[in-house]
Amino acid sequence: MEASQKPPTRKKFLLLTAAAFCSASILRMFTVRKKNEKDTVKMLTQDGKLVEVDRKLLGPPGKRISKQELQQWVKNTAKKNKN
Repeated sequence: MEASQKPPTRKKFLLLTAAAFCSASILRMFTVRKKNEKDTVKMLTQDGKLVEVDRKLLGPPGKRISKQELQQWVKNTAKKNKN
């Protein structure tokens, strides 16, 4: 008897493609991804030391002060340091 060679059917092709996508997504779920990038910000402390702080620990950004408010704060700080 002769074995007839049937070309791959469309249904078989779709099943194999779906199985490949499923296995790829399952492998992606089980592989552990390492974060190489640090999620930190460099900041100065009051005594002038440079430290790195996690972004998670920082609060939401506040309002910006105006130039006048900054200048007034600097003047007040200078007066306090003289006394």
